[in-house]
Amino acid sequence: MKQVVHFGAGNIGRGFIGALFSQSGYHVTFVDIAEKIIDQLNEKKQYQVKLATDQQESVTVENVSGLNSLNQEAEIIKAISEATYLTTAIGPNILPHIAPLMAKGLASRVKRTDEKLYVIACENQISATDLLEGYILQHLDQETKASLADKVYFFNSAVDRIVPLQNNEGSLDVLVEPYYEWVVETNESIPAVEGMTIVKELAPFIERKLFTVNTGHASIAYLGYLKDSKLTIDQSLEDEAIVEQVKKILGETGAYLIKQYGLDADEHQRYIEKIIARFKNAYLNDSVNRVGRSPLRKLGPNDRLVRPAVEAKKAGLTYSNLAKAIASALLFDFPEDEEAIKLQAMIKEKGVPAVLKEVSGLDENSEITKEVITHYNEMKK
Repeated sequence: MKQVVHFGAGNIGRGFIGALFSQSGYHVTFVDIAEKIIDQLNEKKQYQVKLATDQQESVTVENVSGLNSLNQEAEIIKAISEATYLTTAIGPNILPHIAPLMAKGLASRVKRTDEKLYVIACENQISATDLLEGYILQHLDQETKASLADKVYFFNSAVDRIVPLQNNEGSLDVLVEPYYEWVVETNESIPAVEGMTIVKELAPFIERKLFTVNTGHASIAYLGYLKDSKLTIDQSLEDEAIVEQVKKILGETGAYLIKQYGLDADEHQRYIEKIIARFKNAYLNDSVNRVGRSPLRKLGPNDRLVRPAVEAKKAGLTYSNLAKAIASALLFDFPEDEEAIKLQAMIKEKGVPAVLKEVSGLDENSEITKEVITHYNEMKK
């Protein structure tokens, strides 16, 4: 049976990427530090992926097992040497931490076989696989790096599936939305995986996804949180004022995407409407607190709020509503999120302009910063 090694046995790994590989006839070896999940995968060897619909349809994911990266290094290295695909869904911040083990696996593999291996980081991050490749190469000598050519291929990808906070304590089963998209950039002819779309240029797809789905999701979370921190995403969208504001935000990201990539305006508007309809799915029951978590990362210079505002400004387009979304993120003070606590402490100590410079890479006197501060002061009242 064909093999895939997937780093990240969390809900996204099990409910999305791992499930697609299993349905495509692969054995999926999940690698993680979550001992209970790894033990369950090895004991049960299957789980259910349930769809967030009226019917609650489910799919059985089989041919799965787990390895613990804390104490099964040799087994993981062996698994990498036998795999066709090496993938991740673990969070961009964790990629540097798994790279040393991946490097050992690749070094061992290229000594044992000339079979091709395809590495894909399935993360909400532009060029995530390029980043992972860089981290891995830091741990390889020149001879091993040279031996990767024509044997190990690194492909960037864009992934899109909402996997909400789960009520699955003690269970491997995962609830996911029906919709998904997995786009991989390559000119190579690679082994088929059900649900994988191959494209020659990823940029239009990943930016469309990040600046519509991720920008929209975060904006709803922060605006909803300001109204009532106990709301879910779908409940937030019962407020027409929030719906209209999100449409304005996505109108600005859409104007940039249309100009940058020549997208059809009507088609992109339908895409925006489809995304907002996905967010209204009450079966996802996703809290604004969960979706809004990690505001420091989401306010990063290349992430979902700041990057499209900067690009819109460069293109001579409006960004006032994106500035409002950034301001709402700065007001996210959820006391159970470490980044939210740190963000509020930074604002208290240094002020908003200095925080935007440090966190978002925005000059303290930039037009975007000034616009954000105006909205921040208005919304804080």
